[in-house]
Amino acid sequence: MAAGREIVDELKATTLFAQVSDNSLVEAAAAGVTEVDAGQVLAQAGDYGNGMFVVLDGQVVVELRQAQIKMGPGGFFGELALLVPDAERIARVRATTPARLLVIPRASFDELLKTEPSFALALLRELASRLTDVRTGS
Repeated sequence: MAAGREIVDELKATTLFAQVSDNSLVEAAAAGVTEVDAGQVLAQAGDYGNGMFVVLDGQVVVELRQAQIKMGPGGFFGELALLVPDAERIARVRATTPARLLVIPRASFDELLKTEPSFALALLRELASRLTDVRTGS
């Protein structure tokens, strides 16, 4: 449980998971953490989305049309494909440095949305912020 506790503590330090119960975080983290090398492609536009990813360490870049969005610890991606049934990923994501990523499968994501209102609210706020940034060019 020490490793599980470490992941829970890492997640609690992020805006997205700050108010989520420890039990829900343990369940969400059950799929585990993966380590990737710099340059590794993590998601490809057009692929089926079966999970979301949370950056625990390192940096990734989301390559979307003309935009490149850099993310570090606490950043997350892949959630859009989980919000729409049978949706495809809309961007390519690759690691720009070695990185540690938490993988949250679709079923765990859905359970968080159903049982943790703070997760749903934080997710909506981040999605709205991202949409505003894209619309205003920020």
